[in-house]
Amino acid sequence: MHNIMAIFRKEINAFFSSPMAYIFLVVFALINGYFFNIQFFLINESDMRVLFSIIPMVYLFFIPAVSMGLISREKGIGTIEIISTLPIKERDIVIGKYLAGFTLILLGLVATLIHYINLYYVGSDIDHGAVFTGYIGLALLGGVYTSIGLFASSLTENQVIAFIIGIAIVLIFFMMDKLLFFFPASMTGVIQYLSTDFHLSNMSRGVLDTRNLIYFGSIIGFFLTITTRVLESRKWS
Repeated sequence: MHNIMAIFRKEINAFFSSPMAYIFLVVFALINGYFFNIQFFLINESDMRVLFSIIPMVYLFFIPAVSMGLISREKGIGTIEIISTLPIKERDIVIGKYLAGFTLILLGLVATLIHYINLYYVGSDIDHGAVFTGYIGLALLGGVYTSIGLFASSLTENQVIAFIIGIAIVLIFFMMDKLLFFFPASMTGVIQYLSTDFHLSNMSRGVLDTRNLIYFGSIIGFFLTITTRVLESRKWS
């Protein structure tokens, strides 16, 4: 745990010692705020479902951008070689970096609570249970995409390539339930279950099903595990 927290603090300090974290948080808030508020001002009506449909779209590009340098940057400047010689397990490196990236995503998500507060004070009819489960779903979705972005970052020392790989993989998971007509009927149930948007939509409606939680946790665990294997294979190559 000590090694994980050391890596976590190192990455958080790296985020906030450069403009990257601040740019991410500001742009993330502005994009979500713009699309949320434009509906309110155009038709004088808005609810949290609008926000819950916007954020996953923003995630598709922002999370790969945030996570693309978590490992590839270390590879590019050679510090990953130094870290690998220290008495730190690859698993600890992966978890520490993952938690740092995930924390930044959570900070951006917390900032969107201002829209919930605004709707509450203007007297909108809010389904508080659906908002609660929706935010849990968005946090878990952010966790899944961060684990994918971290995996993409472990594959190359080029951050741009890591970004492209990350976007490609998250798009596959996002689009699965929208392309069911391309698959045989016998496979549609499995393909739909693998889609992140399918599980998020359930939670955004106020449904907190253990199957959704197991899905998100399993995908995160899978990508963190194979990222660890990538680092271990590099050590012995």
